[in-house]
Amino acid sequence: MENSQILENLKNAIVELDLKKAEELCKHALSQNIDPILIIENGIAQALKKVGEKFEAEEYFIPELIMAGETSTRLMKILIPRLNVSKSSRAIGKVVIGTGKGDIHDIGKNIVTTFLKAEGFEVVDLGVDVSSDQFIEAIKKERPDIVAISGLLSGTLIEIQKIVKDIANADLKGKIKILIGGPSVTEEFVKSIGADGCAKTAIEGVKICRRWMTS
Repeated sequence: MENSQILENLKNAIVELDLKKAEELCKHALSQNIDPILIIENGIAQALKKVGEKFEAEEYFIPELIMAGETSTRLMKILIPRLNVSKSSRAIGKVVIGTGKGDIHDIGKNIVTTFLKAEGFEVVDLGVDVSSDQFIEAIKKERPDIVAISGLLSGTLIEIQKIVKDIANADLKGKIKILIGGPSVTEEFVKSIGADGCAKTAIEGVKICRRWMTS
């Protein structure tokens, strides 16, 4: 079986909420020496995007979202020890991260957090379903260099726009960089709301954060 088919089967297993099959396929992908990052980006991330689309089409509901998230979390426990990352000895910057209000998905956020820490960032994880007030409170308390807002569902974009607007209205925008991440995010959207960066994948997001802190 070709690697692309293995990842397609993994994606389908997650979408179909088949935890046992997804775990078997994840382990099989590793046994075929498929890069764990590819498994994450071409398997898990693509599956969650499809689950989000089904939710917005009212084919799936909250229980299905939760099950897909739990399945992805189980897979990440298998993959994280295989990721080729080495933790830096000193913090190069601080990031406050959270999933925007209305979105309970945390897998993308968790992947970004793992890589940011490995790159030497201090990360404050606010969790999921985070409101603008919670982000603003964290910015004032933690004084981060970067705020990263994640969203899987396209419906979350309205809330992300509100978060960025409220941060600006609180006179905090000029003190931080704002990164928006998720499969539904576009460069045009990010520019229109006044954020600083757009990342469709975890790896891309980490590269942007590192560039901001080292340029």
